[in-house]
Amino acid sequence: MARRIDVTGSGGVRLAAWEFADPPKGEAGESATDSTAVLLLHGLMGRASHWADTARWIAGRRRAVALDQRGHGHSEKPVAGGYGQQEYVADAAAAVEQLGLGPVAVVGHAMGALTAWQLAAERPDLVRAVVISDMRACALGERSQREWEEWYDSWPVPFATLADVRKWFGEDDPRLERPRASRGEFYAEVMTESADGWRPVFSRGHMVESREAWVHDAHWDELARVRCPALVVRGVDSDLGRAEAQEMVRVLPRGRYAEVPDAGHLVHYDQPETWRSAVEEFLASALPA
Repeated sequence: MARRIDVTGSGGVRLAAWEFADPPKGEAGESATDSTAVLLLHGLMGRASHWADTARWIAGRRRAVALDQRGHGHSEKPVAGGYGQQEYVADAAAAVEQLGLGPVAVVGHAMGALTAWQLAAERPDLVRAVVISDMRACALGERSQREWEEWYDSWPVPFATLADVRKWFGEDDPRLERPRASRGEFYAEVMTESADGWRPVFSRGHMVESREAWVHDAHWDELARVRCPALVVRGVDSDLGRAEAQEMVRVLPRGRYAEVPDAGHLVHYDQPETWRSAVEEFLASALPA
């Protein structure tokens, strides 16, 4: 079970954090304060529930909290904007401080990974280790934004059923090179039922604004300022190439590398056991028991 905890983010935005299971206990029944907690940050269009499997095995030894970032999941979706990386990083810092997690290990996927390493660079007092899952440090360019919007336009919204969601994203999406049922499950998590069918829980405009940070800007400088241990994980079939990922590891002062075969961008959904093995090994070596 996951317990919701409300957090106040940057600018007073209401955020929903989710704690999975009870915090681990010491021998005397007290909370194990010497165990580093883990904060999980989803990617663009994602939500905290995407981390459920990862959070449950982490919670067996450490406190595990996943955050619905602004504009996503059950968190507030400010109409007037405020979806820059500075807001996402400030929100993550607020969650760490208000929930008493720090110094914390931050596990991030895609946009959440960028937030994780920027938080580590800006607030080293709050972060003890970082897992960077399938996020590029290079700027993607304006063409990437246009292609993303064209892809979003191709969604046959509203979907009649969740089964249709799973089928389209897992089999019929023209961007797919081969069927991936895990991808269908991932996107089914971000749909909500409305009067005419199933639609995304997020605003397209908010997602476009959020993408600006990696469309126009590269983030190598922030990587170089991450002083804690950092693991870069990529799916072999993802858009993050091996050369770029290994250069990210080289730039990170304490960087390590792992890749997951037969996985695309959604590494933790495509190959959960291999993902778990890589992350567990890293956390065990990078953090105190």
